Amino acid sequence: MSEISSLPLGLAGADAIALGRLGQELATAWDGFRRPRPQQPVAGEALRALLSDPLPEAGMPLPEAIDATMAVLDTSLAQSRPRYFGFVGGSGLESAVLADALAESFDINMASWSAAATDLEPQAIGWLASFLGYPAADGHFTSGGTVSNVTALAAARRRVLPQARTEGMAGHRLALYCSAEAHASIVRAAELLGLGSNAVRALPQRADRGVDPAAVAAAIAADRAEGILPLAVVATAGTTLTGAIDPIDALADICAEHQVWLHVDGAYGAPAAAVMPEAFKGMERADSLTVDPHKWLYLPKACGAVLVRDPDILEATFGHDKSYMPDEDELPNAVDRTLEYSRPFRALKLWLAFRVHGAERFRAAIECNLAHARLAYDLVEEHPRLRALTGPPTLSVVAFQHLPEDPAADVNAHNARIARRLQRDGRVWVASAAVDGQVAIRPCFVNFRTTEPDVRALIDEVCEAGAQV
Repeated sequence: MSEISSLPLGLAGADAIALGRLGQELATAWDGFRRPRPQQPVAGEALRALLSDPLPEAGMPLPEAIDATMAVLDTSLAQSRPRYFGFVGGSGLESAVLADALAESFDINMASWSAAATDLEPQAIGWLASFLGYPAADGHFTSGGTVSNVTALAAARRRVLPQARTEGMAGHRLALYCSAEAHASIVRAAELLGLGSNAVRALPQRADRGVDPAAVAAAIAADRAEGILPLAVVATAGTTLTGAIDPIDALADICAEHQVWLHVDGAYGAPAAAVMPEAFKGMERADSLTVDPHKWLYLPKACGAVLVRDPDILEATFGHDKSYMPDEDELPNAVDRTLEYSRPFRALKLWLAFRVHGAERFRAAIECNLAHARLAYDLVEEHPRLRALTGPPTLSVVAFQHLPEDPAADVNAHNARIARRLQRDGRVWVASAAVDGQVAIRPCFVNFRTTEPDVRALIDEVCEAGAQV
């Protein structure tokens, strides 16, 4: 019988090479992220061939494999770059990247009791809750806003229909109430939890784009009259489309009156509560809160979080008896309070980032992004060929259009072409979006590396592309 290698997948003494290259490539990348890129590289013939390779039967030397990896990364869209303004991205905070590298090396599983790591997660949740001004009694880190929203609404279902865990919906009809501008993950949650997408009441907005509380109250009353159980009101604290904030305090009053769960989806906007708490008044009254530190707390993906006020609701929602995973009162398993089983040590990146930088520097970075959005809006308002589609920014999203010289031209098609041209060019990267039926250029400012010249460059590039298309 042949001898079995004890380390068939080890790097065979190449650890120093690997760590040296890692440090070198990280330093090069981080330095590059501090300055705008002249253009987005396109995949050449060699890279296209590399990405068509079949399964390798034999390995290659580590330096060559790292070269191939860097070729892929260098030609990918990186949200860490200062002129990436698309969607609501993160920006790969360096201290959190180091935490990720260390956590992945130790490969800790947060499903089960993991000694010090298990103790660190509630500390990090407590820090996050304190930063946001939310009185969390429990909470966990997730892969992002969708899982956090599903988790919170599953807890709401447990509250209103406890037998759903064993009997399913059993003929009961439930409904969710939210703004017409709420994130699509709310509909996805309704589908996954057995309510069906038709159970989501996407309700009218006020002039400030926040949901109309009177419409929410009327919808709850109408559903109850039809025998439909209100599951939860979902208030959005920073919509992805325009950054609008629902009137959380007024919604909390309605939920208290009707005894309905209030969930706040603050995946994007909640961190701004640390610098403008008046805009988020009532958030502290919510039964649950979603926030994505991998968005406006600048951490690398994936790092979402769900926070709740009831210390027992998550265990009541997700706990199971498992013969393969003995439970002991003094060594609790987090899997009994989370949707995910195998779960990486996501808490470490937020914990280390707050250790290194402190809360005040995060607040300062958020303030800068708010100022960037206000500057962009002012530049749009001053330019004769630009038109804002909403009022002054509530948070850090600015939706606007470039007006073609020909007054008979299709403005929507014109702006869609501008967005595609900017994405191909790559000097700035911005997405288009449909705002009230109009195609808008929609930058979002959530990058700690972005500066005022980057904001001005965005407006200049839009105007240049508009003139050319």
